[in-house]
Amino acid sequence: GVVEACLLHMLKRRAAGFLRTDKVAALFTKVGKTYGVAGDICKKVQELQQQVESRKNQPNGQEALKRQGSTTSKAPTLTPQAIKHIWVRTALIEKVLDKIVQYIVDNCSKYYEKEALLADPVCGPILASLLVGPCALEYTKLKTADHYWTDPSADELVQRHRIHGVHGRQDSPSKRPALGIRKRHSSGSTSEDRFAASAREYVESLHQNSRTHLLYGKNNVLVQPKDDLEAIPGYLSLHQSADSLTLKWTPNQLMNGTLGDSE
Repeated sequence: GVVEACLLHMLKRRAAGFLRTDKVAALFTKVGKTYGVAGDICKKVQELQQQVESRKNQPNGQEALKRQGSTTSKAPTLTPQAIKHIWVRTALIEKVLDKIVQYIVDNCSKYYEKEALLADPVCGPILASLLVGPCALEYTKLKTADHYWTDPSADELVQRHRIHGVHGRQDSPSKRPALGIRKRHSSGSTSEDRFAASAREYVESLHQNSRTHLLYGKNNVLVQPKDDLEAIPGYLSLHQSADSLTLKWTPNQLMNGTLGDSE
């Protein structure tokens, strides 16, 4: 949608087409007459649109989309949002959107007014350059609506591996072991249980969920609890909830599952 807004900014009337309501389609069609890459996209979009229409008219139209080979997406169906932006979307997935935009920028006088974004000597080339990265991706699996919680960061994946790696070396595979925490000068098991529960709560907070989101994590951050104690390396993390940011730090020994004989 953002790319379309840039393409439509101060587009000349004759380039957009006097009678066409879909100005992006008119622009791609006009560019396709002189640029072969855009011409190929026009053919693929027309094939897609025909299949969408046949799918509406025929009950087995979905199977026709599934059998399609190198069209806009590996997905069997097109959502209304995908159909709305089908021109830019097709060029993006076919990895030629940056080339088409660059061609339009190089020939901007044919399609745009002088004050248009793509006619700007700086903004136009920048837009084309920004599209190189997205066009280099393989869109084999599009993100779902809950990707915010199912797409962990690299830091979290490393931390999960360390945590589960410690648990995996325990003798009993059937029962999930608790963190092996021993605290000296403890008056009873209640204090240890509360301490262990707090540790488990922190470790669980590293996992992204609907309440908190791990923004940043860094290991081996030194903290000095008291003036007469040596600095202790630990794991520093920044979490975001709906209404606050929380900064947490935990000793590496605790992250590894044991404190040994430390207080």
